[in-house]
Amino acid sequence: MKTDRHVALIPAAGVGARMGASCPKQYLPLAGKPMLAHVLLAFASSAEIDHVYLVVSAEDGFIDGMMADWPALAGRVSVLRQGGDTRHQSVLNGLNALQDQLAETDWVLVHDAARPGLDTGLISRLVAALRDDPVGGLLALPVVDTLKRATVDGRVGATVPREAMWSAQTPQMFRYGLLRKALSEAAAVTDEASAIEALGLQPRLVEGSPRNFKVTLPHDIALAELHLKETT
Repeated sequence: MKTDRHVALIPAAGVGARMGASCPKQYLPLAGKPMLAHVLLAFASSAEIDHVYLVVSAEDGFIDGMMADWPALAGRVSVLRQGGDTRHQSVLNGLNALQDQLAETDWVLVHDAARPGLDTGLISRLVAALRDDPVGGLLALPVVDTLKRATVDGRVGATVPREAMWSAQTPQMFRYGLLRKALSEAAAVTDEASAIEALGLQPRLVEGSPRNFKVTLPHDIALAELHLKETT
């Protein structure tokens, strides 16, 4: 019998400055939908996910229109207008806002708004792998490229062994109480696993997918559309 709930938390308060677009990158059109809609629909369609919480900035002028355009999200997604200046702060603000709604042992899956290649299969894989894990974990991919460490003048300083190296993805899935404690105590971190590691714990690595990459630069849009069209 299912006891602890699984909820998704999507920090989406960023402006995507490197994209150079006229709106935050999470609202850019991608294969017929805003990028953020792909993410929200993946979680809303997952049988493992009890509810989805979206953290946006208080000044976000796009979210109401997007939610109205996708009625399938109604009742499955709650918008929290408590985004911070960083991803770390947005996630922590979202967790703090949910302290009366989530139990300490409920699972929280934090996912980047700019990873539209997520699907229900990846969500199921992560949930199944971590269901009884004492720490939690994240989707990630083994590094296959040769890694080089650069010098200050842009030359190769060293070749870094790639064995045991993984590239972190999201969702990153941890118990609500543990994750809130970790992010409250951590200095600025770029992902939730880093905050958990700072407590001396070791998150589990669960193999993800190349399609679940983060859209960061303009040329990433075309690649993301290619992946999405392969599954439609």
